[in-house]
Amino acid sequence: VDLMWEVNTAMHEAKLMEECDELIEIIQQRKQMIAVKIKETKVMKLRKLAQQVANCRQCLERSTVLINQAEHILKENDQARFLQSAKNIAERVAMATASSQVLIPDINFNDAFENFALDFSREKKLLEGLDYLTAPNPPSIREELCTASHDTITVHWISDDEFSISSYELQYTIFTGQANFISLYNSVDSWMIVPNIKQNHYTVHGLQSGTRYIFIVKAINQAGSRNSEPTRLKTNSQPFKLDPKMTHKKLKISNDGLQMEKDESSLKKSHTPERFSGTGCYGAAGNIFIDSGCHYWEVVMGSSTWYAIGIAYKSAPKNEWIGKNASSWVFSRCNSNFVVRHNNKEMLVDVPPQLKRLGVLLDYDNNMLSFYDPANSLHLHTFDVTFILPVCPTFTIWNKSLMILSGLPAPDFIDYPERQECNCRPQESPYVSGMKACH
Repeated sequence: VDLMWEVNTAMHEAKLMEECDELIEIIQQRKQMIAVKIKETKVMKLRKLAQQVANCRQCLERSTVLINQAEHILKENDQARFLQSAKNIAERVAMATASSQVLIPDINFNDAFENFALDFSREKKLLEGLDYLTAPNPPSIREELCTASHDTITVHWISDDEFSISSYELQYTIFTGQANFISLYNSVDSWMIVPNIKQNHYTVHGLQSGTRYIFIVKAINQAGSRNSEPTRLKTNSQPFKLDPKMTHKKLKISNDGLQMEKDESSLKKSHTPERFSGTGCYGAAGNIFIDSGCHYWEVVMGSSTWYAIGIAYKSAPKNEWIGKNASSWVFSRCNSNFVVRHNNKEMLVDVPPQLKRLGVLLDYDNNMLSFYDPANSLHLHTFDVTFILPVCPTFTIWNKSLMILSGLPAPDFIDYPERQECNCRPQESPYVSGMKACH
């Protein structure tokens, strides 16, 4: 063991000397390079100054000649000759003055090396911090900054060791429940990996709608790597609007496609097989068909007291109530009674009469359709459905109006995918016959 420590210590000491020698060599090279630049600048400045001195001497010599000639002319007694020579001298003086340079040096000696301000404070600080490189501290995912759409999640994180980190690696996988998380965490094959990220955020595309994911960020340098704590983030649901091609003739759809209202005086619309055509009940459907993922939307009932909300296959009959056949599943209200209906079978549901908003959670992959009272964080009912075809959100009213809120994240109170007990019981006649009054 002692020998191993001796060898290991010698190896690290040799590596330390090698690294420090390389730093010293780099400093020596930079010192020589900067010194050469200073000398080159000095030569250039002196050459320019010598040229200025030569120009000044030439100007001084010309001026001396003109002064001597002027003094000689002043001694001339012949007036005609004096005037002629004086005129010639005056012209030469004027020309010399106009063409002479201002005898001020171009070089400011105080600023001669303004481009060579030496500030090595940052480098000194780095050198003072020389030490063994260790694996970076674990980064931390800032959940409050993370954003999502129905198929993307943007992950943000922070790190205490920004300078020592060479890159980040983002890992993510679908969260399927806490029970299997430990085995999932240890299974490399189940994680998608995005390597070599240089910034502190990344947007993952192509995710499933309305799905929870686990994200881990790994900070990496030459000494190793450390992972953040895992964070659960979820995509929003697939947004949708009401499809005018499937809307009942006596329904008015808002311009944004999110509100439907009974309107007996609505404009005439052509009849097509895909359009709802029930008598006394007015149906509409969303403009999407869902065949995967988990989706959540809400419906604001307003003052409507007769409605049915749920999902249906495309093949579900359009001339009868949704829920009256094997191809549709709904939550319905008729005056003061609330029921869930599928294949013409109904169950009463205990619901607060002041229910104004209904949440719908469609978990296609886990074969579940659930209804909630989001205002009171209350689970109302869950259908277990073995889906065999894509389904479409459907909406029916007998009076007033409904408004759709789509593309929402599932509320936090929904403990997906764990189930809650529902407040419902089988319903036989006379309530079934009572519902027929809604026709």
